[in-house]
Amino acid sequence: INASLISKKQWPSFSEAILCLHNPNTINDLKSTNLSRERLAYDELFAHQVALSLARNRFQSVQGVSSIGTGVLTKRLIKSLPFSLTNDQLTVVEEISKDMSAKSRMNRLLQGDVGSGKTVVALIAMIKAIESGGQAAIMAPTEVLANQHYDSIDKLTKNLDVALILLTGRDKGKVKKQKLSAISDGSAQVIIGTHALFQDNVIYKKLTFVVVDEQHKFGVIQRMTLGNKGYNCDILVMTATPIPRSLTLACYGDMDLSTIRSKPVGRQVTDTVIIPSSRIKNILGRLKIVLKQGRQAYWVCPLIEDNEKLQATAAETRFQSLKKELSQVSIGLVHGQLSNVEKDIVMEEFIRGDIQLLVSTTVIEVGVDVPTASIMIIESSERFGLAQLHQLRGRVGRGIMKSDCILIYGSRLSENSRTRLEILRKTDDGFVIAEADLNLRGAGDLLGSQQSGLPVFQLADLVKNKALLGMARDDSRIVLYEDPELKSVRGQAVRKLLFLMKYDKSIKLLHVG
Repeated sequence: INASLISKKQWPSFSEAILCLHNPNTINDLKSTNLSRERLAYDELFAHQVALSLARNRFQSVQGVSSIGTGVLTKRLIKSLPFSLTNDQLTVVEEISKDMSAKSRMNRLLQGDVGSGKTVVALIAMIKAIESGGQAAIMAPTEVLANQHYDSIDKLTKNLDVALILLTGRDKGKVKKQKLSAISDGSAQVIIGTHALFQDNVIYKKLTFVVVDEQHKFGVIQRMTLGNKGYNCDILVMTATPIPRSLTLACYGDMDLSTIRSKPVGRQVTDTVIIPSSRIKNILGRLKIVLKQGRQAYWVCPLIEDNEKLQATAAETRFQSLKKELSQVSIGLVHGQLSNVEKDIVMEEFIRGDIQLLVSTTVIEVGVDVPTASIMIIESSERFGLAQLHQLRGRVGRGIMKSDCILIYGSRLSENSRTRLEILRKTDDGFVIAEADLNLRGAGDLLGSQQSGLPVFQLADLVKNKALLGMARDDSRIVLYEDPELKSVRGQAVRKLLFLMKYDKSIKLLHVG
């Protein structure tokens, strides 16, 4: 660590900090503000950021495909859109376009709140790849979402003479053979699908651009396997889970980051109310009226089946009770124990309007876009995390109808739970909510149970040490810019630090070992 930084922070040396950590007289006084602990927390964060920077530099050192194109198709697409792009969308389009034009590979994370318009930004980038003579692929975690992408992209590109193909696990026999042939001979330009896109029998003629939607639903190996189907493809991964800056730097420091904060003009704000479970009959009475008006609704429960240890209504139990209470309403049930095919069938019926009220667990949290669904009821809402509640609320308010989110809570509501629900009631800004969630609960489960790869630190705290993380990131990039092979005196010290912090495997990412 450079001398000016140590002097400014008045930190002890590394060895002094280590001795303090092991001194029985001082170990009980090692709070987060203790200078020795802070010094070691910085070293831990710095080593982590160096490792990420090495991975980033290694990725970018690989020659990519420079996608420049004429701009004719992208201009036609933007001009034909039934809405105007927001300033944030225009900025991100420019960032991605600049990356694609470069000779090095793009590795970019696009995060935006629910309904912020990430998909159309990704589409513009895919059209740019096609203009340059390449193919583009977008991978979604479910068949329902893949079908949704196909329908929306088909509508937006109907005047562009662009060949689309939808490839999922359901494709069999002759149909599948025809699709694979179109992908391999290049007649399919935009390929939309699920995990089927990176199977061994899928061969692309010239895949140059890959989009991974809802990136936390895919493992790193899956994402890279699809990227390797082409020749050093540009990769854009998207997430609708807003991530605080500190956690973004910790988890995705090896990627460039684009953010869409604003929402499209005219998007309806969803009214959020908090109601005790004792008033559930009032909710049912109101629900009968609005469903008769042709609206659709979700009813989300935290459990699939009843559990004696947990005092919360299960989805199956609520489904049966609602069928009795609302006998004139078509009601469906979806949860995680159903097969993917069974879930997709129920979701397709809901999307078509054959089901008016969908009872579910959190399996509908991601990706489902049903414009006519305008009511979200979440039972035992105090059992959900802030980010998860916000994601669920984002399933409504996607059409022209005024939308409502009803948060039902149990009789015993802790102060922490009340604080979380009040935050959700007061704001619909996912980034504000994510920051509050991080401060309330820490970094452990911010991205949900599906997200793996969160860094585990011994001394650093992503909430208390946010400022240190930013400093560590800047310092790591300066070090590698001035000494990319870590050969200088400080570079050798950094190598030792990586070893001590168990990041020594990242040294293999250097051109010289």
